[in-house]
Amino acid sequence: MKTKLKGRYVIGFDGYDHVILHDAEVVYENDTIIYVGKSFPGEVDEVMDAGNAVISPGFIDLNALGDIDHDILHLEAGTKRSKNLLWSANYVEKGQQEVMTAEEEAFKSLYAYSQLILHGITTAMPITSVFYKKWAETYEEIAAAAHHAGNLGLRLYVGPSYQSGIRVVCPDGTIKLYWDEEAGRAGLERAVKFIEEFDGAYNGLIRGMLAPERIECQTTESLQQTKYYSEKLGVPIKLHAAQGSFEYHSILNTYGVTPIRYLYDLGFLGRKTGIPHAHFIAGYNEAEGGEGDDISLLKETGTTVIHCPLIIGRHGSAMETFAKYKRSGINLAIGTDTFPPDIFQNIRTGSMLSRLQEKEVEDSTYADLYRAATIGGAEFLGRDDLGRIAPGAKADLIAVDLDGFHMGVIDDPIRTMMVSGTGRDVKLSIINGRMVMKDQKIPNLDLDEIKTKGQKYFNKMRKGYLERDYQQLLENELLPPSFRIVESI
Repeated sequence: MKTKLKGRYVIGFDGYDHVILHDAEVVYENDTIIYVGKSFPGEVDEVMDAGNAVISPGFIDLNALGDIDHDILHLEAGTKRSKNLLWSANYVEKGQQEVMTAEEEAFKSLYAYSQLILHGITTAMPITSVFYKKWAETYEEIAAAAHHAGNLGLRLYVGPSYQSGIRVVCPDGTIKLYWDEEAGRAGLERAVKFIEEFDGAYNGLIRGMLAPERIECQTTESLQQTKYYSEKLGVPIKLHAAQGSFEYHSILNTYGVTPIRYLYDLGFLGRKTGIPHAHFIAGYNEAEGGEGDDISLLKETGTTVIHCPLIIGRHGSAMETFAKYKRSGINLAIGTDTFPPDIFQNIRTGSMLSRLQEKEVEDSTYADLYRAATIGGAEFLGRDDLGRIAPGAKADLIAVDLDGFHMGVIDDPIRTMMVSGTGRDVKLSIINGRMVMKDQKIPNLDLDEIKTKGQKYFNKMRKGYLERDYQQLLENELLPPSFRIVESI
Protein backbone atom coordinates (compact mmCIF):
# COMPACT_ATOMS: atom_id res chain seq x y z
CA MET A 1 0.00 0.00 0.00
CA LYS A 2 1.60 3.27 -1.16
CA THR A 3 0.16 6.56 0.04
CA LYS A 4 1.02 10.08 -1.08
CA LEU A 5 0.53 13.02 1.31
CA LYS A 6 0.74 16.49 -0.23
CA GLY A 7 0.93 19.91 1.40
CA ARG A 8 2.05 23.52 1.02
CA TYR A 9 5.12 22.87 3.15
CA VAL A 10 7.00 19.70 4.06
CA ILE A 11 9.62 19.76 6.82
CA GLY A 12 12.03 17.22 5.36
CA PHE A 13 15.38 15.95 6.62
CA ASP A 14 18.53 15.97 4.49
CA GLY A 15 20.62 13.67 6.69
CA TYR A 16 21.94 16.52 8.84
CA ASP A 17 19.05 18.80 9.72
CA HIS A 18 15.45 19.69 8.91
CA VAL A 19 14.84 21.45 5.60
CA ILE A 20 11.77 23.15 4.11
CA LEU A 21 10.18 22.01 0.85
CA HIS A 22 7.45 24.14 -0.77
CA ASP A 23 4.45 22.47 -2.43
CA ALA A 24 5.85 19.01 -1.86
CA GLU A 25 4.78 15.48 -1.09
CA VAL A 26 5.67 12.54 1.08
CA VAL A 27 5.12 8.99 -0.12
CA TYR A 28 5.10 6.09 2.30
CA GLU A 29 4.66 2.40 1.75
CA ASN A 30 2.96 0.64 4.63
CA ASP A 31 4.84 2.03 7.68
CA THR A 32 7.93 3.51 5.97
CA ILE A 33 8.61 6.70 4.02
CA ILE A 34 10.00 6.00 0.54
CA TYR A 35 10.03 9.45 -1.07
CA VAL A 36 10.17 13.14 -0.13
CA GLY A 37 10.09 15.71 -2.92
CA LYS A 38 7.89 17.37 -5.51
CA SER A 39 7.09 14.69 -8.06
CA PHE A 40 7.06 11.01 -7.11
CA PRO A 41 7.78 9.03 -10.31
CA GLY A 42 5.74 5.95 -9.46
CA GLU A 43 2.13 4.97 -8.93
CA VAL A 44 0.42 5.20 -5.55
CA ASP A 45 -2.72 3.62 -4.12
CA GLU A 46 -4.03 6.69 -2.33
CA VAL A 47 -3.46 10.44 -2.45
CA MET A 48 -4.22 12.75 0.47
CA ASP A 49 -3.94 16.51 0.04
CA ALA A 50 -3.45 18.43 3.29
CA GLY A 51 -3.74 21.69 1.37
CA ASN A 52 -2.53 24.86 3.09
CA ALA A 53 -0.70 23.00 5.82
CA VAL A 54 2.72 22.11 7.19
CA ILE A 55 3.55 18.42 6.97
CA SER A 56 5.85 17.82 9.90
CA PRO A 57 7.39 14.83 11.62
CA GLY A 58 5.19 13.91 14.56
CA PHE A 59 6.32 15.29 17.89
CA ILE A 60 8.23 13.15 20.39
CA ASP A 61 7.10 13.87 23.95
CA LEU A 62 9.46 12.27 26.45
CA ASN A 63 7.58 13.41 29.55
CA ALA A 64 4.01 13.09 28.34
CA LEU A 65 1.10 13.24 30.74
CA GLY A 66 -0.23 9.70 31.07
CA ASP A 67 -3.17 10.49 33.32
CA ILE A 68 -5.73 13.20 34.07
CA ASP A 69 -3.97 16.38 35.09
CA HIS A 70 -3.50 17.03 38.81
CA ASP A 71 -1.19 19.99 38.33
CA ILE A 72 -4.09 22.38 37.82
CA LEU A 73 -4.60 21.94 41.58
CA HIS A 74 -0.95 22.73 42.32
CA LEU A 75 0.11 25.47 39.94
CA GLU A 76 -1.38 28.37 41.91
CA ALA A 77 -0.75 27.00 45.39
CA GLY A 78 1.64 29.38 47.15
CA THR A 79 4.57 28.40 49.32
CA LYS A 80 2.44 28.10 52.46
CA ARG A 81 -0.27 26.03 50.82
CA SER A 82 1.75 23.71 48.57
CA LYS A 83 2.75 21.39 51.40
CA ASN A 84 -0.94 20.78 52.16
CA LEU A 85 -1.18 19.05 48.79
CA LEU A 86 1.41 16.44 49.79
CA TRP A 87 0.64 13.38 51.89
CA SER A 88 0.51 13.86 55.65
CA ALA A 89 2.65 11.60 57.80
CA ASN A 90 -0.51 10.59 59.67
CA TYR A 91 -2.15 9.49 56.43
CA VAL A 92 0.78 7.21 55.61
CA GLU A 93 1.12 5.80 59.12
CA LYS A 94 -2.53 4.77 59.32
CA GLY A 95 -2.22 2.96 55.98
CA GLN A 96 -2.97 4.75 52.73
CA GLN A 97 -5.48 3.32 50.29
CA GLU A 98 -6.05 3.60 46.55
CA VAL A 99 -8.32 6.56 45.83
CA MET A 100 -9.38 5.31 42.39
CA THR A 101 -10.75 1.91 41.39
CA ALA A 102 -8.83 -0.40 39.08
CA GLU A 103 -11.33 0.39 36.31
CA GLU A 104 -10.78 4.13 36.76
CA GLU A 105 -7.02 3.71 36.71
CA ALA A 106 -7.29 1.73 33.50
CA PHE A 107 -9.42 4.48 31.95
CA LYS A 108 -7.14 7.44 32.71
CA SER A 109 -4.53 6.49 30.10
CA LEU A 110 -7.17 6.29 27.37
CA TYR A 111 -8.14 9.87 28.20
CA ALA A 112 -4.50 11.00 28.26
CA TYR A 113 -3.33 9.22 25.12
CA SER A 114 -6.24 10.51 23.07
CA GLN A 115 -5.18 14.02 24.12
CA LEU A 116 -1.62 13.34 22.99
CA ILE A 117 -2.76 12.19 19.56
CA LEU A 118 -5.03 15.22 19.13
CA HIS A 119 -2.02 17.49 19.84
CA GLY A 120 0.25 15.92 17.21
CA ILE A 121 2.35 13.72 19.50
CA THR A 122 3.22 10.48 17.74
CA THR A 123 5.79 9.06 20.18
CA ALA A 124 5.29 9.39 23.92
CA MET A 125 7.10 8.42 27.09
CA PRO A 126 4.43 8.95 29.74
CA ILE A 127 4.54 10.11 33.33
CA THR A 128 1.68 9.78 35.81
CA SER A 129 1.16 11.26 39.24
CA VAL A 130 1.60 9.30 42.47
CA PHE A 131 -0.02 12.05 44.56
CA TYR A 132 -3.27 10.09 44.60
CA LYS A 133 -1.81 6.58 44.48
CA LYS A 134 -1.50 4.07 47.29
CA TRP A 135 2.22 4.07 46.47
CA ALA A 136 3.19 3.85 42.78
CA GLU A 137 1.79 2.58 39.50
CA THR A 138 0.47 -0.96 39.37
CA TYR A 139 1.28 -3.53 36.73
CA GLU A 140 -2.39 -3.71 35.76
CA GLU A 141 -2.84 0.00 35.04
CA ILE A 142 0.27 0.13 32.86
CA ALA A 143 -0.77 -3.03 31.03
CA ALA A 144 -4.09 -1.29 30.33
CA ALA A 145 -2.17 1.78 29.17
CA ALA A 146 -0.13 -0.30 26.74
CA HIS A 147 -3.29 -1.80 25.27
CA HIS A 148 -4.93 1.61 24.93
CA ALA A 149 -1.87 3.00 23.14
CA GLY A 150 -1.63 -0.03 20.87
CA ASN A 151 -5.29 0.17 19.92
CA LEU A 152 -5.12 3.93 19.31
CA GLY A 153 -1.95 3.51 17.28
CA LEU A 154 0.25 5.66 19.54
CA ARG A 155 3.98 4.87 19.68
CA LEU A 156 4.78 4.44 23.38
CA TYR A 157 7.80 3.86 25.62
CA VAL A 158 6.35 2.83 28.96
CA GLY A 159 6.77 0.93 32.21
CA PRO A 160 5.28 1.07 35.72
CA SER A 161 6.87 3.61 38.05
CA TYR A 162 8.39 2.61 41.37
CA GLN A 163 9.78 4.32 44.44
CA SER A 164 11.33 3.47 47.79
CA GLY A 165 10.21 6.66 49.51
CA ILE A 166 7.81 9.56 49.33
CA ARG A 167 7.66 13.09 50.70
CA VAL A 168 5.29 13.50 53.65
CA VAL A 169 4.34 16.41 55.87
CA CYS A 170 4.68 16.10 59.64
CA PRO A 171 2.11 17.63 62.05
CA ASP A 172 4.43 20.61 62.59
CA GLY A 173 4.56 21.32 58.85
CA THR A 174 8.06 20.03 58.18
CA ILE A 175 8.60 17.83 55.15
CA LYS A 176 10.51 14.56 55.36
CA LEU A 177 10.94 11.39 53.34
CA TYR A 178 9.00 8.31 54.42
CA TRP A 179 10.73 5.10 53.32
CA ASP A 180 9.45 1.67 52.29
CA GLU A 181 12.42 0.03 50.59
CA GLU A 182 10.63 -3.27 50.08
CA ALA A 183 7.92 -1.50 48.09
CA GLY A 184 10.67 -0.07 45.90
CA ARG A 185 12.16 -3.49 45.25
CA ALA A 186 8.75 -4.95 44.43
CA GLY A 187 8.09 -2.03 42.06
CA LEU A 188 11.30 -2.65 40.15
CA GLU A 189 10.39 -6.32 39.83
CA ARG A 190 7.01 -5.31 38.34
CA ALA A 191 8.77 -3.01 35.90
CA VAL A 192 11.12 -5.76 34.71
CA LYS A 193 8.21 -8.18 34.33
CA PHE A 194 6.30 -5.62 32.27
CA ILE A 195 9.23 -5.05 29.92
CA GLU A 196 9.75 -8.77 29.43
CA GLU A 197 6.09 -9.24 28.52
CA PHE A 198 5.26 -6.07 26.55
CA ASP A 199 8.43 -4.83 24.86
CA GLY A 200 7.78 -5.00 21.11
CA ALA A 201 4.01 -5.47 21.40
CA TYR A 202 1.57 -4.11 18.83
CA ASN A 203 3.95 -4.48 15.92
CA GLY A 204 6.72 -2.68 17.79
CA LEU A 205 4.66 0.36 18.81
CA ILE A 206 4.96 -0.52 22.51
CA ARG A 207 8.47 -0.48 23.94
CA GLY A 208 9.60 -0.84 27.53
CA MET A 209 11.35 1.68 29.73
CA LEU A 210 12.35 1.96 33.38
CA ALA A 211 10.59 4.75 35.24
CA PRO A 212 11.89 5.24 38.78
CA GLU A 213 10.12 8.12 40.50
CA ARG A 214 11.99 11.23 41.69
CA ILE A 215 15.66 10.82 42.61
CA GLU A 216 15.11 11.72 46.27
CA CYS A 217 12.60 8.85 46.52
CA GLN A 218 15.13 6.24 45.39
CA THR A 219 17.73 4.35 47.39
CA THR A 220 21.23 3.91 46.01
CA GLU A 221 20.45 0.22 45.61
CA SER A 222 17.35 0.99 43.54
CA LEU A 223 19.27 3.31 41.21
CA GLN A 224 22.06 0.78 40.76
CA GLN A 225 19.58 -2.01 40.01
CA THR A 226 17.73 0.25 37.56
CA LYS A 227 20.95 0.88 35.66
CA TYR A 228 21.74 -2.83 35.67
CA TYR A 229 18.38 -3.77 34.16
CA SER A 230 18.54 -0.94 31.64
CA GLU A 231 21.74 -2.41 30.25
CA LYS A 232 20.55 -6.01 30.53
CA LEU A 233 17.21 -5.39 28.81
CA GLY A 234 18.41 -2.65 26.46
CA VAL A 235 15.74 -0.15 27.53
CA PRO A 236 15.92 3.54 28.38
CA ILE A 237 15.60 5.08 31.85
CA LYS A 238 13.72 8.21 32.76
CA LEU A 239 14.43 9.71 36.19
CA HIS A 240 13.23 13.08 37.43
CA ALA A 241 16.21 14.83 38.96
CA ALA A 242 17.65 18.32 39.49
CA GLN A 243 14.13 19.72 39.40
CA GLY A 244 13.48 21.40 42.75
CA SER A 245 14.80 22.83 45.97
CA PHE A 246 13.72 20.05 48.35
CA GLU A 247 15.25 17.37 46.16
CA TYR A 248 18.47 19.27 45.43
CA HIS A 249 19.20 20.15 49.03
CA SER A 250 18.15 16.70 50.33
CA ILE A 251 20.67 15.00 48.06
CA LEU A 252 23.30 17.64 48.86
CA ASN A 253 22.82 17.23 52.61
CA THR A 254 22.79 13.42 52.45
CA TYR A 255 25.62 12.75 49.99
CA GLY A 256 27.56 16.03 49.94
CA VAL A 257 27.17 16.47 46.17
CA THR A 258 24.57 17.74 43.71
CA PRO A 259 21.97 15.30 42.35
CA ILE A 260 23.69 15.21 38.94
CA ARG A 261 27.09 14.55 40.53
CA TYR A 262 25.54 11.82 42.71
CA LEU A 263 24.14 10.08 39.62
CA TYR A 264 27.45 10.51 37.81
CA ASP A 265 29.37 8.91 40.69
CA LEU A 266 26.96 5.96 40.64
CA GLY A 267 27.53 5.44 36.92
CA PHE A 268 23.81 6.05 36.39
CA LEU A 269 24.11 8.70 33.70
CA GLY A 270 24.56 7.69 30.06
CA ARG A 271 23.03 7.56 26.62
CA LYS A 272 20.09 5.47 27.78
CA THR A 273 19.33 7.85 30.65
CA GLY A 274 16.96 10.79 30.24
CA ILE A 275 16.60 13.41 32.98
CA PRO A 276 13.56 15.62 33.24
CA HIS A 277 14.12 18.55 34.20
CA ALA A 278 17.83 18.85 35.02
CA HIS A 279 17.74 22.62 35.52
CA PHE A 280 18.35 22.80 39.32
CA ILE A 281 22.11 22.29 39.15
CA ALA A 282 25.27 23.66 40.76
CA GLY A 283 25.25 27.41 40.30
CA TYR A 284 21.48 27.63 39.77
CA ASN A 285 20.03 30.82 41.21
CA GLU A 286 18.10 28.96 43.96
CA ALA A 287 20.85 26.48 44.85
CA GLU A 288 22.30 26.96 48.32
CA GLY A 289 25.64 25.21 48.00
CA GLY A 290 26.87 22.49 45.72
CA GLU A 291 30.00 22.64 43.61
CA GLY A 292 31.13 21.42 40.23
CA ASP A 293 30.03 21.64 36.62
CA ASP A 294 26.90 19.51 36.26
CA ILE A 295 26.45 20.49 32.62
CA SER A 296 29.84 19.02 31.74
CA LEU A 297 28.90 15.75 33.48
CA LEU A 298 25.71 15.51 31.43
CA LYS A 299 27.66 16.20 28.25
CA GLU A 300 30.48 13.78 29.08
CA THR A 301 28.09 10.89 29.66
CA GLY A 302 25.80 11.58 26.70
CA THR A 303 22.82 11.94 29.02
CA THR A 304 19.69 13.50 27.52
CA VAL A 305 18.01 16.42 29.25
CA ILE A 306 14.24 16.35 28.79
CA HIS A 307 13.26 20.00 28.93
CA CYS A 308 9.71 20.78 30.13
CA PRO A 309 9.61 24.59 29.94
CA LEU A 310 5.88 25.13 30.29
CA ILE A 311 5.36 23.34 33.59
CA ILE A 312 8.48 24.70 35.26
CA GLY A 313 7.62 28.17 34.02
CA ARG A 314 4.15 27.86 35.50
CA HIS A 315 5.81 27.11 38.82
CA GLY A 316 8.12 30.11 38.62
CA SER A 317 11.33 28.41 37.47
CA ALA A 318 13.34 28.24 34.28
CA MET A 319 16.34 26.42 32.86
CA GLU A 320 19.48 28.59 32.89
CA THR A 321 19.42 28.36 29.89
CA PHE A 322 18.26 26.19 26.99
CA ALA A 323 20.80 28.00 24.82
CA LYS A 324 23.61 27.29 27.30
CA TYR A 325 22.79 23.58 27.44
CA LYS A 326 22.58 23.46 23.65
CA ARG A 327 25.94 25.22 23.21
CA SER A 328 27.45 22.75 25.66
CA GLY A 329 26.57 19.89 23.31
CA ILE A 330 23.95 18.22 25.52
CA ASN A 331 21.23 16.32 23.71
CA LEU A 332 17.98 18.14 24.45
CA ALA A 333 14.50 16.69 24.10
CA ILE A 334 11.08 18.06 24.99
CA GLY A 335 8.44 16.91 27.47
CA THR A 336 5.04 18.48 28.06
CA ASP A 337 4.52 17.09 31.60
CA THR A 338 1.21 18.91 32.02
CA PHE A 339 -2.08 19.72 30.38
CA PRO A 340 -2.56 20.58 27.62
CA PRO A 341 0.12 18.38 26.05
CA ASP A 342 0.85 21.15 23.58
CA ILE A 343 4.32 21.14 22.02
CA PHE A 344 3.62 24.53 20.43
CA GLN A 345 3.13 26.12 23.87
CA ASN A 346 6.26 24.44 25.16
CA ILE A 347 8.38 25.62 22.23
CA ARG A 348 7.09 29.18 22.62
CA THR A 349 7.64 29.17 26.38
CA GLY A 350 11.07 27.53 26.22
CA SER A 351 12.27 29.94 23.56
CA MET A 352 10.93 32.94 25.47
CA LEU A 353 12.49 31.97 28.81
CA SER A 354 15.85 31.28 27.21
CA ARG A 355 15.84 34.55 25.25
CA LEU A 356 14.80 36.47 28.35
CA GLN A 357 17.90 35.35 30.20
CA GLU A 358 20.32 35.24 27.27
CA LYS A 359 19.29 38.64 25.85
CA GLU A 360 19.98 37.01 22.49
CA VAL A 361 18.02 34.94 19.99
CA GLU A 362 20.84 32.63 18.90
CA ASP A 363 20.44 29.05 20.19
CA SER A 364 16.99 29.94 21.58
CA THR A 365 15.03 30.01 18.33
CA TYR A 366 11.82 28.14 17.62
CA ALA A 367 13.82 25.96 15.25
CA ASP A 368 16.20 25.02 18.08
CA LEU A 369 13.34 23.81 20.26
CA TYR A 370 11.56 22.19 17.32
CA ARG A 371 14.70 20.08 16.79
CA ALA A 372 14.52 19.03 20.44
CA ALA A 373 10.87 17.98 19.99
CA THR A 374 11.77 15.82 17.00
CA ILE A 375 15.42 14.90 16.38
CA GLY A 376 16.47 15.28 20.03
CA GLY A 377 13.82 12.86 21.24
CA ALA A 378 14.71 10.36 18.54
CA GLU A 379 18.40 10.62 19.46
CA PHE A 380 17.65 9.63 23.05
CA LEU A 381 15.56 6.67 21.93
CA GLY A 382 18.31 5.54 19.58
CA ARG A 383 15.90 5.83 16.66
CA ASP A 384 17.21 7.33 13.44
CA ASP A 385 13.86 6.37 11.89
CA LEU A 386 11.84 8.80 14.05
CA GLY A 387 11.62 12.57 14.37
CA ARG A 388 12.31 13.26 10.69
CA ILE A 389 10.72 13.02 7.24
CA ALA A 390 13.18 11.16 5.03
CA PRO A 391 13.27 7.92 3.03
CA GLY A 392 13.67 5.00 5.43
CA ALA A 393 12.06 6.79 8.38
CA LYS A 394 8.83 5.61 9.92
CA ALA A 395 5.68 7.21 8.53
CA ASP A 396 4.98 9.24 11.68
CA LEU A 397 3.56 12.43 10.18
CA ILE A 398 1.31 15.30 11.20
CA ALA A 399 -0.32 18.07 9.18
CA VAL A 400 -0.71 21.48 10.84
CA ASP A 401 -3.48 23.59 9.32
CA LEU A 402 -2.50 27.13 8.25
CA ASP A 403 -5.96 28.17 7.07
CA GLY A 404 -7.25 29.43 10.40
CA PHE A 405 -7.72 33.20 10.58
CA HIS A 406 -5.83 33.19 13.90
CA MET A 407 -2.70 32.02 12.09
CA GLY A 408 -2.31 35.46 10.57
CA VAL A 409 0.06 36.01 7.70
CA ILE A 410 2.41 33.22 6.71
CA ASP A 411 6.13 33.87 6.78
CA ASP A 412 8.43 30.98 7.57
CA PRO A 413 6.29 27.90 8.36
CA ILE A 414 8.06 27.06 11.64
CA ARG A 415 7.86 30.63 12.95
CA THR A 416 4.24 31.00 11.84
CA MET A 417 3.23 27.77 13.59
CA MET A 418 5.04 28.61 16.80
CA VAL A 419 3.92 32.23 17.00
CA SER A 420 0.24 31.61 16.30
CA GLY A 421 -0.54 27.91 16.37
CA THR A 422 -1.55 25.41 19.02
CA GLY A 423 -1.93 21.66 19.17
CA ARG A 424 -5.56 22.11 18.12
CA ASP A 425 -4.32 23.16 14.66
CA VAL A 426 -3.05 19.64 14.01
CA LYS A 427 -5.63 18.29 11.57
CA LEU A 428 -4.04 14.98 10.60
CA SER A 429 -1.87 12.47 12.41
CA ILE A 430 -0.34 9.34 10.91
CA ILE A 431 1.66 6.89 13.02
CA ASN A 432 3.49 3.93 11.56
CA GLY A 433 1.58 4.50 8.33
CA ARG A 434 -1.83 4.41 10.04
CA MET A 435 -4.12 7.42 10.17
CA VAL A 436 -4.90 7.82 13.88
CA MET A 437 -6.58 11.25 13.78
CA LYS A 438 -8.24 13.44 11.16
CA ASP A 439 -9.91 16.81 11.68
CA GLN A 440 -9.52 16.46 15.47
CA LYS A 441 -11.46 13.20 15.48
CA ILE A 442 -10.06 9.81 16.46
CA PRO A 443 -11.58 6.76 14.71
CA ASN A 444 -13.92 4.69 16.87
CA LEU A 445 -13.56 6.97 19.89
CA ASP A 446 -16.39 9.00 21.43
CA LEU A 447 -14.52 12.03 22.76
CA ASP A 448 -17.64 13.48 24.43
CA GLU A 449 -18.06 10.31 26.46
CA ILE A 450 -14.38 10.28 27.38
CA LYS A 451 -14.55 13.92 28.46
CA THR A 452 -17.51 13.19 30.74
CA LYS A 453 -15.78 10.21 32.33
CA GLY A 454 -12.58 12.24 32.68
CA GLN A 455 -14.38 14.95 34.63
CA LYS A 456 -15.83 12.37 37.02
CA TYR A 457 -12.35 10.92 37.52
CA PHE A 458 -10.90 14.36 38.23
CA ASN A 459 -13.65 15.27 40.71
CA LYS A 460 -12.98 12.10 42.69
CA MET A 461 -9.22 12.60 42.56
CA ARG A 462 -9.67 16.19 43.81
CA LYS A 463 -11.63 15.01 46.86
CA GLY A 464 -8.75 12.69 47.76
CA TYR A 465 -6.56 15.67 48.58
CA LEU A 466 -8.79 16.53 51.55
CA GLU A 467 -8.10 13.23 53.30
CA ARG A 468 -4.32 13.51 52.88
CA ASP A 469 -3.92 17.12 54.02
CA TYR A 470 -1.90 17.37 57.23
CA GLN A 471 -4.08 20.25 58.49
CA GLN A 472 -7.40 18.80 57.27
CA LEU A 473 -8.47 22.11 55.77
CA LEU A 474 -11.91 22.65 54.31
CA GLU A 475 -12.17 22.24 50.54
CA ASN A 476 -12.42 25.95 49.76
CA GLU A 477 -9.37 26.61 51.95
CA LEU A 478 -7.24 23.83 50.50
CA LEU A 479 -8.37 24.32 46.90
CA PRO A 480 -9.66 27.89 46.76
CA PRO A 481 -11.55 29.22 43.71
CA SER A 482 -10.06 32.13 41.77
CA PHE A 483 -12.89 34.36 43.03
CA ARG A 484 -15.54 33.97 45.71
CA ILE A 485 -18.50 31.80 44.73
CA VAL A 486 -21.79 33.58 45.44
CA GLU A 487 -25.50 32.99 44.77
CA SER A 488 -26.27 36.54 43.60
CA ILE A 489 -24.94 40.11 43.65
